Amino acid sequence: MIHALAVILICQLAGETLVRLLGLPAPGPVLGMALIFALMLASPRVAALVRPVAEAILRHLSLLFVPAGVGVVGHLSLLGSDALALGVALVVSTVLALAAGVLGFVAVARLTGAGDEPRND
Repeated sequence: MIHALAVILICQLAGETLVRLLGLPAPGPVLGMALIFALMLASPRVAALVRPVAEAILRHLSLLFVPAGVGVVGHLSLLGSDALALGVALVVSTVLALAAGVLGFVAVARLTGAGDEPRND
């Protein structure tokens, strides 16, 4: 387990380092995740080592949102001054995400011919 955590954290550190050295416009942990993904594809041994720890972390992913919730509560006054803009952004982004999902589903259904069968009502 310690070795798997070390691999995960080293990949995250490598991602952070590359982002800062190269001035890339991406978060370091995202690049680290891409690095560990490539490593796992290249070496099934690494994938077998990391899988149990990654699954355990994902099972308890909701715990990682606690610090974000505390941050929101700590900055309520700042958020309150922009509440209308934040509310509009949340509603618009939700509607756009739902619309994109529906359009994607309809496009795939048309491409695959799903729904073309006659119904027996």
